Amino acid sequence: MKHLCLSLLLLSGAAMAEDTIRICDNTGCSDRPRSTANFEAELAAKADPAQDAKVAALEAMAAKDPRAAYDLGLRYFRGDGVKKDSYLAIKWMRDAGERGNFKAAQALGRFYLVGLEEMGPDPAEAERWLMMAADKGDKEAKKLLTQARKAKTEAQADYQWRESVRKNGWFAGWYSGYAYTSYWRDGRWWFY
Repeated sequence: MKHLCLSLLLLSGAAMAEDTIRICDNTGCSDRPRSTANFEAELAAKADPAQDAKVAALEAMAAKDPRAAYDLGLRYFRGDGVKKDSYLAIKWMRDAGERGNFKAAQALGRFYLVGLEEMGPDPAEAERWLMMAADKGDKEAKKLLTQARKAKTEAQADYQWRESVRKNGWFAGWYSGYAYTSYWRDGRWWFY
């Protein structure tokens, strides 16, 4: 009887696992029925019309004025009054920087120098934005520009080293220098 109960419990757990999906968000992880795992519906349920109108008004101002675009980019970076979003932060900062806002250019230079969340550093792009801010007389940008140029030189040297290694056949060792630890035979692994 014990084995039957255990088998039923395991089978019901397996059936439950097939009917559920694990969803993780900023509130944590939970198993939910597959039929309710719809991200668009969840986002629509969380939508706030007043917040959406506020963001639309901020974006309209940002489209007209580079200072407002800088402010909006900063808000998205900090999550201040809007949902934190690094992509939109960079988008609005770039918009402001391209229209001559040196604070935005300095912020972008800093973002690209050290990287931002999933975006890695890009010293060449950092140099571009920091030069724009330094040309406007920004002292902090002048200091960061030195660091960006040094990082760019180091990144170029690293790239050249990796390319020379690749071109000289270093990867060939992966094809012949390392042996497998097992064989695949008749749908089963055989180890030797």
